[in-house]
Amino acid sequence: MRFVDEAVITVEAGDGGNGVASFRREKFVPFGGPDGGDGGRGGGVYLVADDDTSTLVDYRYTRRFRAERGKNGAGANCTGRGGDDVVLKVPVGTTIVDIDSGDIIGDLIEDGQRVMVACGGDGGLGNTHFKSSTNRSPRKCTHGGKGENRQVRLELKVLADVGLLGMPNAGKSTFIRAVSAAKPKVADYPFTTMVPNLGVVDVDRHRSFVMADIPGLIEGAAEGAGLGIRFLKHLARTRILLHIVDVQPIDGSDPVYNAKAIVAELAKFSPTLAQLPIVLVLNKLDQLDDDAKDEWCQHIIDELDWQGAVFKTSGLLEEGTKPVIYYLMDQIEQQKEREQEDPDYAAEIQAFRQQLEEETREQTLSAKEAYRAKRKAQRDGMEHDDDFDDFDDEDESDVESIYVRD
Repeated sequence: MRFVDEAVITVEAGDGGNGVASFRREKFVPFGGPDGGDGGRGGGVYLVADDDTSTLVDYRYTRRFRAERGKNGAGANCTGRGGDDVVLKVPVGTTIVDIDSGDIIGDLIEDGQRVMVACGGDGGLGNTHFKSSTNRSPRKCTHGGKGENRQVRLELKVLADVGLLGMPNAGKSTFIRAVSAAKPKVADYPFTTMVPNLGVVDVDRHRSFVMADIPGLIEGAAEGAGLGIRFLKHLARTRILLHIVDVQPIDGSDPVYNAKAIVAELAKFSPTLAQLPIVLVLNKLDQLDDDAKDEWCQHIIDELDWQGAVFKTSGLLEEGTKPVIYYLMDQIEQQKEREQEDPDYAAEIQAFRQQLEEETREQTLSAKEAYRAKRKAQRDGMEHDDDFDDFDDEDESDVESIYVRD
């Protein structure tokens, strides 16, 4: 299955049925009068969040959805049947945006949540509505109203309490495997994770949270380098970021430089996103000698001038992971409890999240436009170049990948 987190579709609601002009014609009823029925209402188009749906891939191939038109009215005051609605299932975490206006139509964050995206037209009126004491045989009726027709963009952002952040091969997938039932692919080469993976972390009985592992970031990710902007936006709905740092990268790079580069990319992509609480995890301690572990970790902390929470782990050996998940669970519970008890704080958090959503959406769209302009410039340049071997015309959205949710 391809993981698709954006799609543009056209939705058309059904038109209303027409009203009719009819008169009662029965034996021994000389003055039957008008009895034209109204037209039926056109069907609407609804989007509903479905927890069993994990990708928008279906809307990459079928992009137009039209509801049924309402039936016309009939004599004997018979109202036409209403048109059937069209109900489209989307993953939980889908935002619906009107392309023409840019307005957000709905944000589906709960299973079963339902939003109308196109309203069906009203049925026309039969001639019975136009009778009066001075017009006893009206021949007037009205046509049904037009149904709404619009283009909408579906944007999927995974819903998680904690988002994993770090360079490729920092050990994020190994960490989420160690603390949850999720089983993302793990290998000794970069970018083994191609899509977000969700895992439910069970801390204690009736205490759990959702953790999201997104593909690794590199320098320039905010401009589209690596997997770039495709997955940075998925961090927008998390409460806490868990920054996984490989204390001894296999490529020989400096872990301090890598950590600073990731934080810089966050701030470049969205200054609001960089304000989320970040917990530092120094990972892969099993690669260091016992005598050098503490000294090397302290060196990294000092060079980063890190003032927040720090944990030392080995995801492969599942060492040091328990304190991390207990700390995260406590922080999440404290945030939720404060939101319930303090309305001002809850409003502040809501405004923060709304600003974060707007920033990530604007940055994603602007970066995509810049990417398309760059590719167009490359194509225009290649028209005058006989050597086409160095140009790769494969778009990054064509990557085949599996979306896992455990």
